[in-house]
Amino acid sequence: MKKKRILAIGIAAGLLIIGILTQSLGFLMSDTFNNSRNMFNEDDAPSEKVVERGSDSNRIARLTVDGTIVSGQGSNPFSGEGYNHELFMKQLETIKEDNTVKGVLLYVNSPGGGVFESAEIHDKLLELKEEGKNLYVSMGGMAASGGYYISAPADQIFASNETFTGSLGVIMQSINYEELANEYGVKFNTIKSGEFKDIMSPTKEMTEGDREILQTLVDESYQGFVNVISEGRDMPEDEVRELADGRIYSGQQAVENGLVDQIGFEEDALNALKEELGGNPQVFEYSKTENFFGVPISVESFLPNNEIKWINEMIDKRQGPRMMYMYTE
Repeated sequence: MKKKRILAIGIAAGLLIIGILTQSLGFLMSDTFNNSRNMFNEDDAPSEKVVERGSDSNRIARLTVDGTIVSGQGSNPFSGEGYNHELFMKQLETIKEDNTVKGVLLYVNSPGGGVFESAEIHDKLLELKEEGKNLYVSMGGMAASGGYYISAPADQIFASNETFTGSLGVIMQSINYEELANEYGVKFNTIKSGEFKDIMSPTKEMTEGDREILQTLVDESYQGFVNVISEGRDMPEDEVRELADGRIYSGQQAVENGLVDQIGFEEDALNALKEELGGNPQVFEYSKTENFFGVPISVESFLPNNEIKWINEMIDKRQGPRMMYMYTE
């Protein structure tokens, strides 16, 4: 009993420390912190870098989505130079307003991400197409789930034979440590206003009522995913549903089932887009560097990789379980 009591105290202390750390990180990522961080550059256009010279009135913007598609990464000092949703959306808006940009080459290397963020990118890409801009996608090693969702509106999708794509669908997960807590005497006091206020709580077993509510939300988002593919690929809905059972596809399989247009790498997609536009288009990309008050920051050199990964996961999940267009291994 004494050992169990010590373990219980240790678990409780650990949960308290995690709670304090999470709140501290939340404060650092609050609106006040973000406003201070961006006060000198929030109205500036993204910095451009010309990668291929050509006509400055007939330009191609090369964009990259590399990593998990979630918001808030721009204010996470542990995320390095990975995907930054806020910055990427700003780039898309800048391209939309730039009449010299006639085409967009989007390189996607992502296992997917949040339902909201994926839909936000998808809708903005449709706005670019409505402005008459051609959209080509080049898939990297992985363009799955949300990575495919944002690729679907493209005029042409390129993938290599080795690309992993597909994983079409929605997933929502949480952990439950109720039995573990009970075993060591850790108790949770919950005061709630309604039956389902603590839905997906890790401290209680999920009820059938909970599951039914969450399943309707997942089904709704799944239908939205099916619609996006059906419209983007001009494919019958029943055919999409046969493909969208969550399985992963190789690039070659995706060409055969109609999810991808051609086998090729980024260079092949770029050459095809140049041919589509004609002339001698200039190719440019945006700077990826993030900074704090104009000074580049990176804390990765101060912490072991396993600790950085743990902190990133905690930050990503700070708002609790949510629906994801996400491929999970």
